[in-house]
Amino acid sequence: MTNEDFQRIVLEELKGLRTDVSGLKEDVSGLKEDVSGLKEDVSGLKEDVSGLKEDVSGLKEDVSGLKEGQRSLESRITNLEMGQRQIIEKLDSVYEQTAMLTEFKTEVNQKLDTIIEENVAIKEIIGVHEIDLRRIKKII
Repeated sequence: MTNEDFQRIVLEELKGLRTDVSGLKEDVSGLKEDVSGLKEDVSGLKEDVSGLKEDVSGLKEDVSGLKEGQRSLESRITNLEMGQRQIIEKLDSVYEQTAMLTEFKTEVNQKLDTIIEENVAIKEIIGVHEIDLRRIKKII
């Protein structure tokens, strides 16, 4: 093998490496875009979680109100002066509040299920990207 043959082989290999590096740069650029999109999604999830926290806080206040209402009912029941009609009206309001809380709880659970599903999808995407990055590092 002559020196010129050797140099030609080295140049061909270098060209191949340049092509591979260029492809890797494009892949990394795409990964950066994906990560940026994931950051936006996570930001949206944080906002959703913040909203859920506010909703849960409202639920706690509602439950506290229900407990106070229940205590009030118990003390009024012991009071002989209170008529049966007033007791029934108070119970009706408690039933209405309970129904509203049940509906709200169902909505919150549905939203949490959606967030959990989206979080699983994001984890899967991140996992794929991690595998690609490790494979690229091994190639380099």
